[in-house]
Amino acid sequence: MEIDELTGPERRVWEAFPRGRTVDLFAAAERSVRARVLRALLLTSPAEDGEIPALRLRGARITGEFNLHSGAVRAPVSLRECVFEETPVLYGAEFRQLSLSGCRMPGLWAATLRVAGALRLNDCRVPGSVGLSGARVGGALFLDRAELGTRATAGEPEAAAAEREGGSLKLDHATIGEDLQATRLTVHGRTRLDGLTVAGLVRLDGARLLYPGGGNTALHAETLTVGTDLHAMRLHAEGRVNLRGATVPGQLNLAYARLSNPGGVALRASSCTAAEFWLRDAPPVQGTVNLRRARFELLHIRPEVWPAEVQLDGLTYTALTPVLPAADRLRVLAREADGYVPFAYEQLATAYRHIGDDAAARTVRLAKERRHRATRPLYGRLWGHLQDATVGYGFRPMRAAGWLVGLLLVGALTYGLHPPRPLKADESPAFNPLAYALDLLLPVVDFGQEKSYAPEGGYQWLAYLLIVAGWVLATTFVTGVNRAVTRN
Repeated sequence: MEIDELTGPERRVWEAFPRGRTVDLFAAAERSVRARVLRALLLTSPAEDGEIPALRLRGARITGEFNLHSGAVRAPVSLRECVFEETPVLYGAEFRQLSLSGCRMPGLWAATLRVAGALRLNDCRVPGSVGLSGARVGGALFLDRAELGTRATAGEPEAAAAEREGGSLKLDHATIGEDLQATRLTVHGRTRLDGLTVAGLVRLDGARLLYPGGGNTALHAETLTVGTDLHAMRLHAEGRVNLRGATVPGQLNLAYARLSNPGGVALRASSCTAAEFWLRDAPPVQGTVNLRRARFELLHIRPEVWPAEVQLDGLTYTALTPVLPAADRLRVLAREADGYVPFAYEQLATAYRHIGDDAAARTVRLAKERRHRATRPLYGRLWGHLQDATVGYGFRPMRAAGWLVGLLLVGALTYGLHPPRPLKADESPAFNPLAYALDLLLPVVDFGQEKSYAPEGGYQWLAYLLIVAGWVLATTFVTGVNRAVTRN
């Protein structure tokens, strides 16, 4: 391109490029720069000896299509607070550094883009979609305070709805060599991060991901892989947040987050792995939470944050904080969408045993038996009620001791008022109703009374009842005490 074909602003840009100087057109009377001029400048890259060329332009109105499809740009590019009349096409292009901070553009098509250093899209306003699928960014990607997509309206055209479904931000299967910084990002429509690999930190603090509707996914991040932490404190998500199969070696932090998808799944983190999962100090989740088969070392969530329906089968964790009474945690398990899930109770009991709270662990396992009882046939439910009332399914050994004492008193009073006949009057020891009742109740005790006296009629059936009850209750009591002593 000949320099005499250039307008005044374009000539300033052309002359500043070889020395890497900044051209500021923000307050200029004439701000228009043709996209084909910038394309010719970047692909020819004129340079001067001893200088480092760079395109640094602020406040320009870029007319025409900025098309660098599959082009290789050797100089750093910084287009700040520029307005693009048409969607930039950077598909398969290669850059050293690229900054489009503060720019306004209809959309951005940059799938399989390659940037050796950082890619900056801070404060951008893009009513269409930003397509970075399969991109490779050697440094960090910045999307702080960017606003992408447009809020859905009544009677939205089908074409706009299809684009929204495809994603207003597409970072699927991309690779970022350092961090993904997207604090206070706003996305209207789907955010696609599935298959994304980030070597460092993902920060979505204060982000607003808005794609409401029971079947809509606001954040689609299946099999996301993060090198350190994923911070999304104060995240506001309308629509499903899908983290299925995500891997976070450090902290998955959703503290203070507002998750809303009434009538659908608000949070799906099934098969997700993280050292710590935080959902503390958050308002109640509106919609189902699915944590099936997820694995966490630490799970930090209060009972009031859980929604009315949860899916927790296969969820494993080592520690559950804050430490609360077992009754508070059991209310959450009662909301299980799949009904009775034995594993959820065993996992909760294990967590309490991990911190040495054996009483809470027994309470959980007792609640498990009671929940299981409701799934059994009538005879099983009746037997379960009897076990619960008498010995608390074996988890309340002192209750067994109380029943033993009560039956001992009943036996002693009954046989004291109605002594049984001696088998051999001249050889039998003197009758002692308390010792006789103990002989019947305690299988390992022998005072010689039971062998010497034979009750008749209903008193014989009472003796049978005391013998059977004694075996069951004494065994339960001894087993419970032995379990407690062994743990101590």
